Amino acid sequence: MIELAASILAADFAHLADEVALVERGGATLLHVDIMDGHFVPNITFGPPVVQALRPITKLPLDCHLMVENPDDFIQAFAEAGADMMSVHQEVCRHLHRTLQHIVQHGMLPAVVINPATPVDMLVEVLPMLHHVLVMSVNPGFGGQKFLPLALDKIAHLVELRDEMGLNFRIEVDGGVAHDTVAQVVEAGADMLVAGSAIFSKGKTEQNAVEFLKLARAAGSVQVA
Repeated sequence: MIELAASILAADFAHLADEVALVERGGATLLHVDIMDGHFVPNITFGPPVVQALRPITKLPLDCHLMVENPDDFIQAFAEAGADMMSVHQEVCRHLHRTLQHIVQHGMLPAVVINPATPVDMLVEVLPMLHHVLVMSVNPGFGGQKFLPLALDKIAHLVELRDEMGLNFRIEVDGGVAHDTVAQVVEAGADMLVAGSAIFSKGKTEQNAVEFLKLARAAGSVQVA
């Protein structure tokens, strides 16, 4: 199943409930929440209170992407706020296996993120633990960046590893995924698509989501065939 994880980083924060309703009507199946701490990445975005505010206004799973230096310090707070999925960066987790265990113990689905310069093979030991792997197709920290094609090889490599190891983790991709890049991302093997700038647009959000998913699912049909 190909899913749209609408990234609220690109939404109109003054009308967030309305924006969420629009992407839901457009077919989004996840809400992607980018947590930035101003240290691991330059920007600062959301904390647990924003997740807590989102929880009562949507039934969609909240997919929380922690771009922070000390993710272990925040696992409990985001779980209590209502996060359903939590992804942490391989680059900052000194004890990645233990961090993933903590995520599961707090009732969330665990995932690991890899930056453009991080090889997929760094994750082999923890792949059996994961709900999904998030491949960054831009360098993290800013919305609206241009898609980096090197992500396609990583996605394909993850598909190969999943088949070889007999696993069923999902493959998510984040960064520059838009109407003109989504087909190649799906054809490479990704099935959870994070999109923000390509979706949220005044007066067009619902339509953008519908068209984005139509393109993605058409590409998925070709891949299956």
